[in-house]
Amino acid sequence: MKLGIVGLPNVGKSTLFNSITKAGAECANYPFCTIEPNVGVVPVPDERLDKLTEMYKPEKTTHAVIEFVDIAGLVKGASRGEGLGNKFLSNIRETDAIVEVVRCFEDSNVVHVDGSVNPIRDIETINLELIFADIETVNKRLDKARKNLKADKKYQEEIDLLEKILKVLEEGKSARTIEFNDEEQILVKDMFLLTTKPILYIANVSEEQLDESENDEYVKQVKEYASGEKAEVIPLCVKIEEELSGLEDEDKKEMLEALGLEESGLDKVIKRSYNLLGLMSFLTAGEPEVRAWTIKKGTKAPQAAGKIHSDIERGFIKAEVVSYDDLIREGTMVAAKEKGLVRSEGKEYIMQDGDIVLFKFNV
Repeated sequence: MKLGIVGLPNVGKSTLFNSITKAGAECANYPFCTIEPNVGVVPVPDERLDKLTEMYKPEKTTHAVIEFVDIAGLVKGASRGEGLGNKFLSNIRETDAIVEVVRCFEDSNVVHVDGSVNPIRDIETINLELIFADIETVNKRLDKARKNLKADKKYQEEIDLLEKILKVLEEGKSARTIEFNDEEQILVKDMFLLTTKPILYIANVSEEQLDESENDEYVKQVKEYASGEKAEVIPLCVKIEEELSGLEDEDKKEMLEALGLEESGLDKVIKRSYNLLGLMSFLTAGEPEVRAWTIKKGTKAPQAAGKIHSDIERGFIKAEVVSYDDLIREGTMVAAKEKGLVRSEGKEYIMQDGDIVLFKFNV
C-alpha cells in the first residue's frame, strides 16, 4: 500500500513524514523544500504479532508494511504546470490513497504560502488542481470514445459515465463523491482519476489545541468539508509526533500517557488508511516465521494464499484456519484443535481479519 502525503508548502507534511518514517526527509521553512518525493517504508504496528512471537518464539517476525511518499508542496496552477505541478500530479497518480496535511494552527514564525491560516481554502486549492487535471483526463477520454462510437455502439456506456463524471467535476466536486455501480467502478478504475482516490485529512494542530481538538473551530471546518467528500479526518500535532519518533518504546509510552493519548499519530494514520482502502490482515505463525499479510476485505482463501506464493494459490486444496482470539484464549494450537476451533475451509471461504492460516496445496 502506497500513501501519498500532500499539502501546501509549510503545512507540516515533511515533518509528519519524518515523524512516521524516521527517514530524515529535508524539512525547511520555505516552499519547494521537497522536490523529488521522499519515500519511506514503515512496518504496520500489530500487537497480535507481538503475542504470537511470544507464543512461537520464531526465527523472525515480519510485519505488514506501508509505503509513505512525501510529495512536493502544491500551489495554484499546478494542473497547468505551475510550480512543480506536473511532477506533483504524476507522483500522486502512483499512490493508492492521499494523506493531505492541513494547517490548523497559528504561528507567526512559520510562513504560510497564502499569508494566513485558512484550512478550507488550502484544501480547495489542492482539490481544485486535482479536479482540473481530471477534467482534462475525462475530456480526452470523451473525445476518443465519441470517435469510437461511430464504429461500435458499446462506447455509449462509457460516454454516459464520462459525461456524468464531467458534470460533477465541473461543479467543483471530486469524483469520489459519486455513487458508482459495479460496472461503472470497473470503467472508472481504468481511468486513473486523481479525485477518485480515497483521502485522509490530517488536521495539524498545535500542542495547546490538541486537548480540545474535537471542539477546535479549524478542525470542525475540516470535518464538515470531509463529510461531504467521503473522507476521514485525524486531528494531530505533527510537532509532538516528531518528538515521539525520536524516543525509545518505553519513553514513547510514557510521553503518550503524559499527554493523555492512547496511540501515536502513526497508529491512527495506518488504522484509518486500512479502513479507507478496505484492507485487513491475515496471519501465519510457526517457528520459522510469524507474519502479517495485507489483503482486501472480501478476499477468498485461494487469493489470500496467492499473497504468499502464486504456487499456493494455483495448487490450493484447503486452509486450516483459527481465529487469533480463539488461539490466544486457548494458549496453544493443540488446545484450539481439541476444542474444535481449528476449521478446514475451502475455495469459497472469505478471509476474516486476524485469521491464522495454514494453507494446504499441491502443485
